[in-house]
Parts: sequence; structure tokens; C-alpha cells
Amino acid sequence: MTHAYNELYLNEAKKNLSQLFDYFINDCKFDANWVSELFISSGYAKQFERGNPAVISGMSGIELAKAIIDKTYQNKKLPFSNYSNNFTPEYWAGWALAEFQWFTGVTFKDIFEKIKLSEIIAMYPLFHEIDISRFIESLNEKLSNIQIETKLKRLRESRGMSQSELAKASGVKLRSIQLYEQRANDIDKAQAQTLYKLSVVIGCNIEDLLENPMKV
Repeated sequence: MTHAYNELYLNEAKKNLSQLFDYFINDCKFDANWVSELFISSGYAKQFERGNPAVISGMSGIELAKAIIDKTYQNKKLPFSNYSNNFTPEYWAGWALAEFQWFTGVTFKDIFEKIKLSEIIAMYPLFHEIDISRFIESLNEKLSNIQIETKLKRLRESRGMSQSELAKASGVKLRSIQLYEQRANDIDKAQAQTLYKLSVVIGCNIEDLLENPMKV
């Protein structure tokens, strides 16, 4: 398997992601799942995945945390780090996730879309004392078995509408909506008129309904 960056950098990458999560969650008191969103939205997750030396080894986890905040929330002051060598569940989650991402090539965005960081932290009691390969196998299995909700379903539910209500208001057949939400039919291949009807009722752009808009 080809990895994004040389294994020589892996230990530094694991240490930095561990410090990042531990600092944000335990010192800054940020919600774990918000931390994962910040990591992704700042663009640093992508740089981490690509093995940018400046990110995975050129700065500490604390410096990375401050860079993320500067990118997403300018002028927000952060507390001093109380970092110690204590192997907290949050520290372990960063350590394990860095190796998982390096080993599998799965993006952090794809990981966190299916499994929340808080859920990975909760795996600490079971996995922190056993070989990392067991964690990698388990997380891979979880990711494979979890089906992400379609954008159509998320948008429909966010509007408080049932499938039947959406079908009646849009004129799109109920069975069609069900098949799109079950991924039995590919909504990216739906007729433009169908997408238009759904988008008008839901109150969104047509592109918001597509699973892979860049490939259409």
C-alpha cells in the first residue's frame, strides 16, 4: 500500500495530532466533535493527510491548534497548555487516528462523516492497551458498515417533512424519493425537472441534493 508520506514522519504526526486533540478538548474545553470540524474546515486536515512537513513535523500540536484557530477564528485567545505526558483518551484518539489515516488513506473528512471523534475517544478503554492493528481493523469495519444519509434525506428531515409530504408537495413520486434516499437509485442521474421540483419545495439549490456534484 502506498502511503501519503514517509513512515519516518509517522511518529511526529501521531504526536502532533495527539497533542492537538488533548489541548483543544482538555485545556480549551472544546467539544470533541467541534474540534474535528475545526480540523477539517481549517484545511489543516488535508495538509496533514498529504504529509505536509510543515504540519506533521514542523510544528507542535499546540502550534497547530493555534494555527487552526487563527485560520477559523481570528483573534480568539487560547489558554496556556497544561500538557503533560499523561496518556489521556483524547491523546490516544489522536495517536490512533493519525496511524489509521496514514495506513488506510481514508480522509479525516470521510472518517468523521461516519464516526464522530467523541465515539472514537470512547473506544479508548477497549483498544489503548492492545496492538494498533486491532483498532485499525475495528475502525475499518465500522466505516464499511455505516451508510451515510443522503443529502436529500438530511435536507428533508431538516425541514421537518416526511417522505409523503415531500412527494405530495413536489409532485415527485413517493417511491422515487424512497429509492433516492436508499441509494437504490442515483439522484445524481435524476432528471433536471425532478431535481428542480425537489429543490423548490425543500428550499435549496439543485447542487445541494447531489451526492457528487463535481462529477455531474
